[in-house]
Amino acid sequence: MMPQEKAEALDSQSALIQSYIHSEEKQQQLYKRTLIVVVISQIFGGAGLAAGITVGALLAQSILGTDSVTGIPTALFTLGSAGAALLVGRYSQRFGRRFGLTLGFLAGGIGAIGVVLAALMGSILLLFASLVIYGAGTATNLQARYAGTDLANSTQRAKAISLAMVTTTLGAVAGPNLVDVMGGFASSIGIPPLAGPFILAAAAYLLAGLVFFLFLRPDPFIVVRAIAGAQSTTSDLPLKEDAAVLSRNKQGVTIGATMMVLTQFVMMAIMTMTPIHMGHHGHGLNDVGLVIGIHIGAMFLPSLVTGYLVDKLGRTVMAIASAVTLLVAGMLSALGPADSMVLLIIALGLLGLGWNFGLISGTAILVDSTPSSTRAKTQGSVDVFIALAGALGGGISGVVVAHSSYAVLSIAGAVLSLLLIPVVLWIGSKKRVS
Repeated sequence: MMPQEKAEALDSQSALIQSYIHSEEKQQQLYKRTLIVVVISQIFGGAGLAAGITVGALLAQSILGTDSVTGIPTALFTLGSAGAALLVGRYSQRFGRRFGLTLGFLAGGIGAIGVVLAALMGSILLLFASLVIYGAGTATNLQARYAGTDLANSTQRAKAISLAMVTTTLGAVAGPNLVDVMGGFASSIGIPPLAGPFILAAAAYLLAGLVFFLFLRPDPFIVVRAIAGAQSTTSDLPLKEDAAVLSRNKQGVTIGATMMVLTQFVMMAIMTMTPIHMGHHGHGLNDVGLVIGIHIGAMFLPSLVTGYLVDKLGRTVMAIASAVTLLVAGMLSALGPADSMVLLIIALGLLGLGWNFGLISGTAILVDSTPSSTRAKTQGSVDVFIALAGALGGGISGVVVAHSSYAVLSIAGAVLSLLLIPVVLWIGSKKRVS
């Protein structure tokens, strides 16, 4: 492109963004269009996430011929997810959601392709390296929920988050159900069957990135920054009031991050050991599949209702509801008869629901408390801690059960959840005082 043409393109883009600054109607139109883009991309992203995770451990086992490495793919995947969350957040802050999310999904797709090549070559080192890169898809899939909130007002944010989570479920459910189909396809073209789901994952992630690249225009985050810039030039707020707003925002980031990190930790710790606990008490794979399936459904499917309640009843109320729900889930898991499928289903269903309450209310609090000047960067940093909390919860749960019992693990999770209530109320009271 010639310098003059490039300058004209930049001027045209600037004029387009400027047209949104003083038009609430155009802002709402872009908000709704952004939600459609997020929904479509999340369906692809969910398929990419679930299809690969389903067989990652099995693929590592088949290459090395041992069970000793089956836990490594999850650890590498989580590590890659944490690192990518930080990078996607920072790139989104600097260049906009379109660039950051496209780059993240592109990396996830490249990682999935690397896994397929590792299966063809029988290379465990390439497999492990590719799984780290593949983890970028998970981080991007999670961060995409923020894109729908950029132009949402305070009564729309939780619903926007919940819509992204529900549509992720569509892809996440479809992915595992296509494992056999993709395995057969892979065999037909000379690729190991276990690599088949990663072919689907690569295509799904690349398509998710393409959707953002082509259709997230104008970029809602860039528009929000332009609106904030215009408002700052006309603002006559005294410095003391600005300092008070900054203090309240920091408190909001703290509680939102604490909410999401804690619920992720507790959920992963109890969920990870539930199949082992069930196996020790005579439950078969069908029973385990049913309980975990209901748990995952409870994590995502109530999202639209949860989003409505978070916007209607308030963030603090639903944050406390999350803590109470996780408390009940942990106590039922600990005290209920291990041979009772009904109680296990209720306990794990409540565990998923408590996580759902916590993630959506925590995300809404975080969005409420982050100005556009630091929003994407802060969101990425918080998602790093969410990923690490999940890894730590899953990892430490085995140690706790090995040295005590599943009941002790569940009670510990229940008590930890309960401790969140005074934190929510304390920070909430400080915000009201300030």
